Amino acid sequence: MQTRFTHTPRKRVGWGMSLVLIAVTALLGTSPGAATATTPAAPSVPVLSWGPCADPGDGFECATAQVPLDYRRPAGPTLPLTVTRHRAADPAHRTGVLVLHPGGPGNSGVNFARDSYDALPAALRDAFDIVGYDMRGVARSGQVECWNDTEYSAAVDAARGVPGPGALRDAVRHGLDFANACRERSGDLVPFIGTASNAKDMDLLRQALGEETLSFYGRSFGSYVGTVYAAQFPRRVRAMVLDGAYDPRHYADVPYAYDAKQFVALDAAVGRFLDWCAQNATTCGFGDGHPRQAFEQLKRALDADPVITASGRPATGYTLAYRLMFNINSGKEIWPYLGEALRAAQARQGSFLLSPPSPASFDFLNVNMAVECADRVYPTNPLLLSALVIAHVAAAPLLGPPIGLGPPTYDHNHAPTCAQWPAERPSRFEGSYRAAGSAPILILGTTGDPDTPYQDARALAATLDNGRLLTFDAEGHTAYNRSACVSALVNDYLATLALPARGTVCSDETPPQPPALRTERIEVDETRDVIPALR
Repeated sequence: MQTRFTHTPRKRVGWGMSLVLIAVTALLGTSPGAATATTPAAPSVPVLSWGPCADPGDGFECATAQVPLDYRRPAGPTLPLTVTRHRAADPAHRTGVLVLHPGGPGNSGVNFARDSYDALPAALRDAFDIVGYDMRGVARSGQVECWNDTEYSAAVDAARGVPGPGALRDAVRHGLDFANACRERSGDLVPFIGTASNAKDMDLLRQALGEETLSFYGRSFGSYVGTVYAAQFPRRVRAMVLDGAYDPRHYADVPYAYDAKQFVALDAAVGRFLDWCAQNATTCGFGDGHPRQAFEQLKRALDADPVITASGRPATGYTLAYRLMFNINSGKEIWPYLGEALRAAQARQGSFLLSPPSPASFDFLNVNMAVECADRVYPTNPLLLSALVIAHVAAAPLLGPPIGLGPPTYDHNHAPTCAQWPAERPSRFEGSYRAAGSAPILILGTTGDPDTPYQDARALAATLDNGRLLTFDAEGHTAYNRSACVSALVNDYLATLALPARGTVCSDETPPQPPALRTERIEVDETRDVIPALR
C-alpha cells in the first residue's frame, strides 16, 4: 500500500526572538494529536505454528505472527513478526510467560531472548516460557531501510571528532536527506513502527500464547515499550521490570528537554572515567595523568590522520567518540580496558575504539532513528533546532560535538532528522502513562547511567500509579545481572510478586577489573543486546 506523507510548513520566526522564548517553547513541547473518537474492531488473534528456528539447537522454537500493519484498519494489510519461545523447564510448576524485550530501538528481540536465556536463574527458566520477538521494522520482522550501507559508510567516515565550521548545517542537511530516504525506501512501513503499535502487537502475542496476563522484562528502550503496554493494557500485567527506564512524557512529548539530559549524562559518565584515569594513571595507562587533554588531542590527531582499518575504512576522532559512547555503558569494571584501548588508539594500534560502524550497525541505526521519529514530536522550527542542538553540544564538551553534530546515528542526534520527519505518526502513543489499575511495576534506575539518566527512572516511578523504584548506585547502563543485590530482588519479584522495600538502594557494582582477570572480549557491535551473566 502507498502511505500518505505530510510535510509540515515551517513558520517564519523573526531573528530578534529571544532564545529564552525559544527554549521555553521546546520545553513545553507540542500538543498531542486529538484522540480518535471511534474504537476500531478488535484485530484477529494470530495463530502461532511453532517449529524449529532457522538456526536450531538451543531449545528455542520459532513461529510467525501476522499482525495488522495499521491498527486503525485491523482487517487490512498485515505484517509478519518473528517470535521465539523456550518452554518452561518445569512444566508442572509453570507460572506463565516472561517476555524479554531488548533495548535500541533496533535490536533483535529474538536474539535477545536466545542470547540471554542462560544468564537467567534456573528458578525463572523453570517457571516461565521465555519469549522474545523481533518488533515491527526490526530484522526478521520487516527491516527498515533509510540510508543504505554505502550512504551510511560515506557519512560516518567523513564525520570528525572535532567538527569544524558548518557542522551544524551539515547535520541538518544529513537529517533531511535521511528522512527523505526513509520515505522513499520504507514509506509503507515507517508510519506504523511506533511504540503504541508495538505494544498492541505484544498484546496480540499474549492472546496467541493463551495467557490472561504476562510477565515482562524490558531494558532501555524496552522499558518504554513496557510502559506503553502497561498504559494500554494495565489489567494484562502480571509483573513488569523496566530497567534503565525512560521518562515517557519527556521522551515522547518534550524531546529537546529529554535530549539535553541524555547529552549531559553521557558526557558526565565519560568525564568520571577520565577523572578515574587521572587518579589511577598506572592502572588506566592513558594520558600520563592528564587524560582529558590527551583525549582531546587524540580526537584531533585521528581527524588529521585517520587510522586505515583492515576493511580499508578510516577510523577518525568521530569513530573514537562513537565507540566510547556505547562502551562506556559497561560501567566501572571495563574502565581499565577503555584506558588500554585509548592507549592503543594513541599508538595507532588495533583497538576496539577504532572500529567503524558496520553494515549490521547501519541496520540498527536505521531502525533506531526511524522508530524514535515515529514516537517523538519535535517542534519543526529551524531556528529552534539550531539553537538547542548547539546548546546541547556545548553542555557536553567531550562527546557532544562529534555525536550531536554528526550524521544520523544514535539517540543524542535525532533532532536534526525528527524535526524534519515527513511521515504521519499514527502508531505513536498519545495517552496517559499512569497505567491505572495495573499490578505493581518495578523500575530499575542506575545512578551513573550514561544512556538513560537516573532521574528518568525516578520520573517514571512517580508517573505510574503502581511504580516502585529500585536504585543501583553505580556507573553503567541498566542494572539487572550487574548487581547480585538487584538481581536477587528482581528474580524474587518475578517469581513471587514480592516487591523490594521502598527506597532500597543496591551498591555492589563490580569495581574496575585488571585486564588479566577478564575472560570475555569487549563487544564493539552495539547491535548485540544481551542480559549479562551475573558475576
